[in-house]
Amino acid sequence: MQINPVLVESAVVLAAVLCVHTVVWNQHSWCSLALVIQAFYVQHKWDRLLKSGAAVFQFRPAASSGIVPASMVMPLLGLVLREKCSASGNVYFERFSMVITITGMMLALFLSLIALGITRPVPTNTCIVAGLASCAILYTTRQTLTVSEVIEVLEVLLIFVYLSLIVLYLLPRCFTPGEALLIVGGISFIMNQLIKRSLNLSEVKGDPVNYFLPVVVVGSLLLGVFFALLFCFMESETWVSSLFFHMMTAVLVLGILMPWLSLFIGRHPIMWLLDFLTLNDKRLCLLGYWVFLAVVATCVVLHQNYRRQSGSKKHQASTVVRKYFHLIVVATFVPGMIYDRQLLHVASVGCLAVFLFLEYVRYFRIRPLGQLLRQLLTLFLDERDSGPLILTHVYLLLGMSLPIWLFPAPCVPKGILPGVGGLVPYAGVLAVGVGDTVASVFGSTMGEIHWPGTKKTVEGTATSVFAQIIAVAMFLIFDGSINLNSTYSWIVGSITLVALLEAYTSQIDNLLLPLYLFILLLL
Repeated sequence: MQINPVLVESAVVLAAVLCVHTVVWNQHSWCSLALVIQAFYVQHKWDRLLKSGAAVFQFRPAASSGIVPASMVMPLLGLVLREKCSASGNVYFERFSMVITITGMMLALFLSLIALGITRPVPTNTCIVAGLASCAILYTTRQTLTVSEVIEVLEVLLIFVYLSLIVLYLLPRCFTPGEALLIVGGISFIMNQLIKRSLNLSEVKGDPVNYFLPVVVVGSLLLGVFFALLFCFMESETWVSSLFFHMMTAVLVLGILMPWLSLFIGRHPIMWLLDFLTLNDKRLCLLGYWVFLAVVATCVVLHQNYRRQSGSKKHQASTVVRKYFHLIVVATFVPGMIYDRQLLHVASVGCLAVFLFLEYVRYFRIRPLGQLLRQLLTLFLDERDSGPLILTHVYLLLGMSLPIWLFPAPCVPKGILPGVGGLVPYAGVLAVGVGDTVASVFGSTMGEIHWPGTKKTVEGTATSVFAQIIAVAMFLIFDGSINLNSTYSWIVGSITLVALLEAYTSQIDNLLLPLYLFILLLL
């Protein structure tokens, strides 16, 4: 009997939702359960649209829509963050977490409406389920959010509508509907928060480190959209166009982003950054170590390209070779999390900015590095890089960094969560750096028993779970801030659940797995 992997993926996500609600139960819990049920119905309609080619935009081929796992990330994230902030007595971030929950639900409902609107014949049963879920969510929104918070949710939804139209039109075949919901929805939320805080500078508070990410995300988005539209009407490969690209990038960074960032941190960003990086010798040693690892990663890329030039032109990097970069990233992040998480936060944001800039240079063929980057990175393409962008390395960085960026520091007075929460910043390292790497290597080299309906193997999943458990034991030895008490069963259960999700999902696992492990460990 052939098992549909999409059904198993949905079942794993439902299990994660139920795990969350065994710990957290409030007025939004019924809405969360209703949302996952309607997302399951709508996912079937999206999958049928993708197979028939009737979807409005071109989505990533050879993958399911991913509506169920993507729809539940923001609502579950808001629920667990609210629980932590409520326990610490932080009312402001408790309300902020409620806005995250409702925003995630509204974005998922909007994506459902698109599928139902273009499906023919009209799916009556699915419309009824979606309508009941919508009524429950709208009623709960009316009961729990203030007028200003409802307006904030609607602002994010409006940004999402226009931004998704632009992104999906300019970047065909880069995302599935679920991945677009996660990425564009997250960018829309960040953009709205940055605009809101820019208009209310008197209310700006908190660690200056936290403002680097929103400014980098919005700046990168503005740069990409501007040049994508501009180069529709002019050639991008000439020296004149390349010079204009570099000049406009400098104008954007120095003339807009730097002054914008200085409004939040109260100082010139470059001077603040110099003082921050040279605060003590430990930071200088970490920076030197990270530069060394960057050189190693560059040498791996150059060596693999040299092998391709001396051998077959069709040579592609193997799974084992691609996982070298996972190991390098693990070696980068673990010392940073043990010794200086603030520095790691800033460094990962800076690395994201560099990655996005280099991808723009490659995509637009900006001289002098554009064509060279195309030749170097083509070797590492896999089946998920089917669109005009190469995002594998960006997803890897995001997967490792998101648990650090999302860590609820304002709700943790001592900066350390008790029990299993001490592993929350390590969610990316465990799920992607250790689990996904070991599963891919052992599964592709020694795996014989395949999970029904997939190419993934039982041996790969089992070794992934064992490797993550060993990694947790290592973190306990080297990071004295972690004190697990008696929560080992929850850790093993969470790791196993996320490993099963990795075995059955066709979405970008580097992005999805750390978020679910982050949510489960934060409980």
